[in-house]
Amino acid sequence: MHNKWYSIFKHVLIGPFLRVWNRPELEGVERIPTEGPIIMASSHQSVMDSFYFPLMCPRQMVFPAKKEYFTAPGVVGAIQRWFFKAVNQIPIDRDADNAGESLMAAGKKVLGEGGMLGIYPEGTRSPDGRVYRGRTGAARVALATGVKIVPVGMIGSRDANPIGTWVPRPRKVRMKVGELIDPVAYVRSQGLEPDDRQAPRALTDHIMQVLKDLVGAEYVDVYASEVKKSLEAGKGYPAGTEPR
Repeated sequence: MHNKWYSIFKHVLIGPFLRVWNRPELEGVERIPTEGPIIMASSHQSVMDSFYFPLMCPRQMVFPAKKEYFTAPGVVGAIQRWFFKAVNQIPIDRDADNAGESLMAAGKKVLGEGGMLGIYPEGTRSPDGRVYRGRTGAARVALATGVKIVPVGMIGSRDANPIGTWVPRPRKVRMKVGELIDPVAYVRSQGLEPDDRQAPRALTDHIMQVLKDLVGAEYVDVYASEVKKSLEAGKGYPAGTEPR
């Protein structure tokens, strides 16, 4: 999969600036297959995660992006919409009843073309730098296709691009690639089959534990979206999720 705008942003318009400004490093790049379908499952600290890892990854990837990026009004919305379309991102309505089906269809299309699919299992950015409970979308796509998963831990991107900021700060960003996860082999090692109802959750929990270890952060067994909703409502952290 080759998109000319993707290459222009990476090598001309944005990439050179970020290489100097944030000095990104990618550890374990040799673990990323150079060809064939693959799923990248990453921890999610900032909007710029979708810039830093693609910048350092030798392969072009496609991310499912929330539909709001494609529907925002005004001049900023128009620029945002053009950008996400230009780099071939896929709009997904996270609140729709068929959101899971849309992700599955999009994922199968990308992987069927031998591409690299990028997914953030947490579904939204971490509100505080910790690693949160994962949604099962990435696991479902992996189990349905048998495609292996590349786990990626983002380190420092939240400091470079805190929630609510647009311009990155001059903070160093690191990324760590873990050992490939064979989705079918893993669930079978847990006494499950790929089509068992418990398989996606078991695989997702394993992915999140791997990401936690890569990042070296605390794990919270609650969805980040629930914590963010509580914080935005002024209710503070839900009981049991408070940072230590």
